[in-house]
Amino acid sequence: MMKTIGVLTSGGDAPGMNAAVRAVVRTALKKGMTVYGIKRGYCGLIEDDIEEMNAMSVAGIINEGGTMLYTARSAEFRTEEGVLKAVETCKKYGIEGVVVIGGDGSFRGAADLSAHGIPCVGLPGTIDNDIACTEYTIGYDTAMNTAMELMDKLSDTSQSHYRCSVVEVMGRGAGFIAVNTGVASGALEVITKEIPYDMDAIAKKMLEYKAKGKQNFIIVVAESIGHTEEFAKLIQEKTGIETRATILGHVQRGGSPTVRDRVVATEMGYYAVELLEQGIGNRVVGMQANKIVDFDIQEALSMTKPYDERLHHIAEDVAF
Repeated sequence: MMKTIGVLTSGGDAPGMNAAVRAVVRTALKKGMTVYGIKRGYCGLIEDDIEEMNAMSVAGIINEGGTMLYTARSAEFRTEEGVLKAVETCKKYGIEGVVVIGGDGSFRGAADLSAHGIPCVGLPGTIDNDIACTEYTIGYDTAMNTAMELMDKLSDTSQSHYRCSVVEVMGRGAGFIAVNTGVASGALEVITKEIPYDMDAIAKKMLEYKAKGKQNFIIVVAESIGHTEEFAKLIQEKTGIETRATILGHVQRGGSPTVRDRVVATEMGYYAVELLEQGIGNRVVGMQANKIVDFDIQEALSMTKPYDERLHHIAEDVAF
């Protein structure tokens, strides 16, 4: 049984990361382990920015967005020299295993540490829900709700002015946030890289619906597509309808996590400590059919995640 573990958050922050850290710390303490919080991801592991944590270290953080351990991307950790520095830091503190909360890049780092004798377990923490081995990532639900609430507000002002709002949402290379918030906001159109789109057809649809009495429109654009300002200008030129572009940006990463994110993060954090307790590393924790499962890191990184084309077409069919 491991006696000492570390926990870090890496890459982009996501609501629910604090809930995961809390679960890791308190679960480990319950099992008689010593727990170290590693600040600023792998940078903290290389630079010895580490502190021992107790039950009160994570008191009152389950409802907070962001990450109390802070996060960063480390170019040095991508080198053999950087990994060896991190290993030496682990040895200095007696850290036998590490829980890594982040995305694909963070998991590659976890695989490197595992290969050098420090077993790691990755937890999927990203708002983009783009980790293929899991149906759900920590932060996804909160980000979607934030985007939906903001689009509802934009819809109010679009209605007042008979406008079209072209709204860009985050998601990195995936359209998962876009398609779900598109459905939830009643968007006329969802534009993602996964499904072909036609600006002339979109303009034609807007004019048809305007002729039926609709006066305001929402069009959702995935971050992977971009060109939101250009789309807005093009739509206005083609339809004569006043059109504004809004890029929601990093506000989608913030805010108090939803119930779902708090619960899933807690379940995953608990499971990660159970794996390390058994000496099991080089794993990624995920969710399949609402059950917490785990995969070999390399297997997880090699998977591809299907896009919900049916939901995309539903969004288009029920739009008005």
